Amino acid sequence: MTDGVVRDAGAAGGTWWRRRWVGRVTWCWAVAYGVFGLVCAMSGTPLLYLGSESAPAALGWVGAGVGALAGFAGGAVARYGPRSWVRGLLWGMCGVLGAGAFGLLMDVVTLMFGQGVESWVAAAHHVLAAAGVVLLAAAARAGRRPAVATGGRVPSAAPPLVQLAACAGTLAFLPYVVMKLVWAGGGTFAGVSGQEMLTISERNGASGVWLALESWGLDATALLAGVGVFLLWGLVRPWGQVFPRWTLVLADRRVPRWLPLAPALIGAATLAPYGVIGVGYCALATAGVVTVRPGDFPTSQDALLVSWIGLGAFAMYGVALATAARSYWVRTVGR
Repeated sequence: MTDGVVRDAGAAGGTWWRRRWVGRVTWCWAVAYGVFGLVCAMSGTPLLYLGSESAPAALGWVGAGVGALAGFAGGAVARYGPRSWVRGLLWGMCGVLGAGAFGLLMDVVTLMFGQGVESWVAAAHHVLAAAGVVLLAAAARAGRRPAVATGGRVPSAAPPLVQLAACAGTLAFLPYVVMKLVWAGGGTFAGVSGQEMLTISERNGASGVWLALESWGLDATALLAGVGVFLLWGLVRPWGQVFPRWTLVLADRRVPRWLPLAPALIGAATLAPYGVIGVGYCALATAGVVTVRPGDFPTSQDALLVSWIGLGAFAMYGVALATAARSYWVRTVGR
């Protein structure tokens, strides 16, 4: 009986310390985010971009408002814990910030293989918004008592339907990878040759790394697709929860839960809506409701074909990645 009381007191103390720490960190982030939005609003600097088009700079006032609300909620969590109405407010702001973080993955890819992002202010906002999603979600869960360990985390596979979704997400990338490798190998697809595609990449400001890979017959986005498929299967198979044998020098061979979840959530939040909305637009174009501009392709039909291949892959993979990430969370953290 005494031992049980001590354990309950220890768990309660740990919960109190955790919500106090998370609440204070969230409050500090909220001040930084609110000031960032306020400065952008007062200086007329847009926070968001849709392609090359900038959103109204007045959205900075929305950012300042979100920062103020988040600061209030973070302070309430640190002092009183996440009451039900505070938790609802935090989850609601997570949705708003998740929309604001859209494009973070594109920024990372552009920085890896291009000359720079569309807007450094917008890129900084993507990073701040993504950090806010993590902190506000942690604050919303800070009052929950941690589960008592019962012997460690046992690696497990995802349910069959989740693995079927992973198969669909993998197969969806095959046409995309084939198309990219045809261009990288100097072939012609959709009326554009590999040399013409290389010229287009140079004109669009591709980096030396990107152009070097293309000259070797490798496409950078096809390589990233391979990394994405590896991440997807790591989320649904038991081997994704443990380090390989050559890392036995580590004291704990288990993969930290956040290590695969962080890129999975960023990828799913970017690719799923981008792909699904794009597929809807392609369907309208196929039905003749809208017209796809040819762009760098000879005809609109060529551009539509490439759009179907690329956006279809992003949509299917993004949905599969979101499904796999949820399964991984349930299997390793709990509902």
